[in-house]
Amino acid sequence: MPISPDDTLFHEVALTLFPGIGPQLTRQLMSYGGSAKNVLMLPPGKLRKIPGVGPTTVATLTGAERTSALKRAEDALRKAEKDGVRLLFYTSKQYPSRLKTIPDAPVLLYYQGTADLNQPKTIGIVGTRKATDYGREQTEKLVQGLVVHRPLVVSGLAYGIDIAAHRAALQEGLETVGVMATGLDVLYPAAHRKTAEKMLTQGGLLTEFAFGTQPDRFNFPARNRIIAGLSDGTVVVEAARKGGALITAEIALSYNKDVLAVPGNLGSAASEGCHDLIKANKAALYGEPADLEQLLNWDAALHQSGKFKPTPTYDPADFTAEEFQLLEVLLVSKEEQMDNLSWKAQLPVNKVATLLLGLEFRGVVKALPGKKFVLA
Repeated sequence: MPISPDDTLFHEVALTLFPGIGPQLTRQLMSYGGSAKNVLMLPPGKLRKIPGVGPTTVATLTGAERTSALKRAEDALRKAEKDGVRLLFYTSKQYPSRLKTIPDAPVLLYYQGTADLNQPKTIGIVGTRKATDYGREQTEKLVQGLVVHRPLVVSGLAYGIDIAAHRAALQEGLETVGVMATGLDVLYPAAHRKTAEKMLTQGGLLTEFAFGTQPDRFNFPARNRIIAGLSDGTVVVEAARKGGALITAEIALSYNKDVLAVPGNLGSAASEGCHDLIKANKAALYGEPADLEQLLNWDAALHQSGKFKPTPTYDPADFTAEEFQLLEVLLVSKEEQMDNLSWKAQLPVNKVATLLLGLEFRGVVKALPGKKFVLA
């Protein structure tokens, strides 16, 4: 596959492969450069004028690392085409809208699979790697109870509760996505290969890590934030007092996402983390599907009574790009203050106020007390 020097994705991928340049700095560079190609063409003098860009970053973008990043980007594009992998930059329409409102979301995702990452309903299911029979049984019952909603089941492909959630989803005909802490070509743990291969045709595999990335322990907390961000709510089935599942729960809470925890037997070490979350009012108690349905407004009874309002859909062609940015935030957040809308949509407050007024006149949004707004 010939790689054109004008290929937008080529430059976007390359920008993510410079050492020491993380998601937030990448977004800062993009906001000033306008495009990845423009950023990579900026001379040192102009780079130094960008807030947050110091001598080290300038040297990285203009020095020897530049050649290496461009070569690695070319190799990544070739491998992605060969393996059927989609590369989703954060400005892409295919990038998960739920992640666009998260400040530390990855700027590039590597995705292989068939599932729509912007499905109306998503649920994260996480837990200990040392799952008990009780934990696996509760995971299966949880997934079975949600079949009527056809949610996308998200987890981390790890031993224990994670793989139980993926397998239960596959068994029930639900799509399921595994978020990996490695490159897509480095399956970890390898024992889950058969399940992962089936997920490619009934869900998918997702990662922010470049091809060839090994399972470094620092990658797992980063992976957890994607699980939390991609899910409408996160259910912790079993968790000890320390572990990745609790990290995922804390991250979900920091994103203002709902967390539920399955209680276990008193004295069970595998459930101590769940009990702590419930006692600290950090998680709602999950005992049956209705608990999750009510918390996430998925209540089937509302469908039957005719009171349920389906998630609205909007045609981007009917709005300006900035208006649609606000709608994407409200589709995920449901209700948001103006200042938060400004931050999440990355638009000035005065601009947001003008846009909201216009959308309110058109009956698209509704103003609430406290400068809060919801979709009408």
